[in-house]
Amino acid sequence: MRPAEFSNDDIVKAGKELLTAGRNVTGFALRQRVSGGSAPRLKQVWDEYLSSQSEAVVEQMAELPIELEEQLKAVSGALVERLRLMASELNKHAVKASERRVSEVVRSTGEQRAQAERELADASTTVDDLEAKLEVAAKEMQSLTTKLTRASQISQQQAVELAQLKERLLATEAIVKNSEARELAEHTQVNEARDRASRLEGQVEALEKLLGTQQGPALQRG
Repeated sequence: MRPAEFSNDDIVKAGKELLTAGRNVTGFALRQRVSGGSAPRLKQVWDEYLSSQSEAVVEQMAELPIELEEQLKAVSGALVERLRLMASELNKHAVKASERRVSEVVRSTGEQRAQAERELADASTTVDDLEAKLEVAAKEMQSLTTKLTRASQISQQQAVELAQLKERLLATEAIVKNSEARELAEHTQVNEARDRASRLEGQVEALEKLLGTQQGPALQRG
């Protein structure tokens, strides 16, 4: 036979502590008090203790009539049985309450877990969307960087071309200025040549006139 987990003295002591605390002595209460054991056995040990105490009190009292003793025993047995039934009912209610509590906890935990899974799924979707947007932004940044680099190269090239054009323009302006200077010089030389030619023509005409005047008298003398 398997030895009892708790001695009768421990069970009786627990029952007395419950009475002192103003609580009903039930199998469930005894099990909580001693932190274990079988509720029916604990209650049986307590009932046997009560019966032994009742018998001791009866033995110490004056002898009662047989009818009264039998009635007292019947009442005591009925009371013990009633207490046992009450303890059993209380134990059933306690077990059901515990089961309901466990069921509620499990259901609440399941709901919380489902909610956490939904939130995790939403967070995962949000992260995916952000990663996709980040990838698009990175591509756009790369494209803009390429365009900016190309624009910078074109700008540098245009700056070089502009500098070359400025140099050509300055050279052209110098050439034009030199050409204008030459034209002015040539124009001056032409005017001077015209003046000289005009003076020479005048001198020639004067000589012709002079020669013509001198030849007339000579012809007349011949």
